[in-house]
Amino acid sequence: MTNTPQLTTDVVIVGSGAAGLTLALTLANHCHVTVLSKGPLTEGSTMYAQGGIAAVFDKEDSVESHVEDTLAAGGGLCDRDAVHYTASNAKTCMKWLIEQGVPFDMDKNALGKERYHLTREGGHSHRRILHAADATGKAVQTTLIDRVKEHENILLLERYNAIDLITDEKLNNAGKRCHGLYVWNRITEQVEIISARFVALATGGASKVYLYTSNPDVSSGDGIAMAWRAGCRVANMEFNQFHPTSLYHPELQNFLITEAMRGEGAYLKRPDGSRFMPDFDERAELAPRDVVARAIDYEMKRLGANCVYLDISHKDKNFIIDHFPTIYAKCLSVGLDITKEAIPVVPAAHYTCGGVMTDFNGKTDLDNLYAIGEVAYTGLHGANRMASNSLLECIVFAQAAAKDIMTKLNSEHNAPKIPNWDESRVTNSDEEIVITHNWHELRLFMWDYVGIVRTTKRLERALRRIELLQQEIDEYYTNFRVSNNLLELRNLVQVSELIIRSALERKESRGLHYTLDYPNQTENPTPTVLHKNASA
Repeated sequence: MTNTPQLTTDVVIVGSGAAGLTLALTLANHCHVTVLSKGPLTEGSTMYAQGGIAAVFDKEDSVESHVEDTLAAGGGLCDRDAVHYTASNAKTCMKWLIEQGVPFDMDKNALGKERYHLTREGGHSHRRILHAADATGKAVQTTLIDRVKEHENILLLERYNAIDLITDEKLNNAGKRCHGLYVWNRITEQVEIISARFVALATGGASKVYLYTSNPDVSSGDGIAMAWRAGCRVANMEFNQFHPTSLYHPELQNFLITEAMRGEGAYLKRPDGSRFMPDFDERAELAPRDVVARAIDYEMKRLGANCVYLDISHKDKNFIIDHFPTIYAKCLSVGLDITKEAIPVVPAAHYTCGGVMTDFNGKTDLDNLYAIGEVAYTGLHGANRMASNSLLECIVFAQAAAKDIMTKLNSEHNAPKIPNWDESRVTNSDEEIVITHNWHELRLFMWDYVGIVRTTKRLERALRRIELLQQEIDEYYTNFRVSNNLLELRNLVQVSELIIRSALERKESRGLHYTLDYPNQTENPTPTVLHKNASA
């Protein structure tokens, strides 16, 4: 057996979005940090986030109002302490982003004094969304990338897949500590070891389990699957947010139409031009995402329509172009002028509200393992995430995790010997079609059976399919060398199982989980918590 290449670092962060890069920057003056990116640094959900980040900057607004709005959107399942912790730290974290150089939009008050322009989105009772036009995520991501590239204590490793965590259990040691991870170098196509005192998962969500998603290809639930295999609990995996308005066009798949457009007065319309949201909720287009997505789904199925339409053409042309330049340019590139015509839209899988269970410092069930951002379950989102709380959660909990790690940097540490990766009994695959077929089958039945509207029969049917797929993939993983598609498929199937099992456990309809068999809500709802040893 050949020696597996090994890198030793103080902290390894898996993921290079807002959460991962914030953690890296906050720690870099105190220790050596290694950041893994599955693709290029720019390829992640943060880059594609349009709307903005929620924080109280208006004197007429309040932290308590932000808290109450989040609790209302969360369908009775948010942890109030987590919501208050996040909202009360929001302004400080946004000031940190501003110090890094993020160019949030400005305007002037009645006296001509400059201030941050605040927009409003669904579920919010005030204007409290800081944004950089309609490409806030891009502004955050590119700014943080510039900062991390300047820091000598941060090592950036692009095109690396995390395979599995290295734990005491895997090493046959007593204890519940994480010591690093096995990774696959996509350039050399070799497995490597990263030994670290602290490991942080910042891998984002798992919306790639669905056929139609607004997320980039890297959103394959890697961190959730790895943490589960390592023995961590997961919670609320049944709550998958479907963004109501993804562009319906064959040439621009996965392109999101920001909720801020509805915040600025856009209307949702049927193909005949009539509005329908007032029929479903008194908040109309500004109702929470779960309400809007279900309304669109209902209207499409009722009418047999391929899409509905989002119309902002009644607004001034310059206003539209100034506020939504990215969307205007993208749509114009396929011959759609949003200043004159409505935008065809459909719901698409967008955000994973559940994840790896953590405390307010991002700590998981394993010592020295942290999870931050969309990969984590903090209690903030409950049964439905409110708009523009996602990037906020990334920054708040990344900084909390950094502070916790810094208190432990001087503690004694004895790194264990990590065994080499054993490839002595595997060969190169000659049947890649197996992965391709299973990949497509998984995403199709997840969309059909575990989508916006569910039934017990559909969920049970999906679970049977999952069990068969897992057997095939486990056999494939055992006999062949790893590849990007195999690693992602292995994780997607695992996360899909967690979503289905969580959905079957919830005997009610709440927030993003709507089932025809249990259309009503139960009293005193609790999070759905899965533990590997209990549900294996």
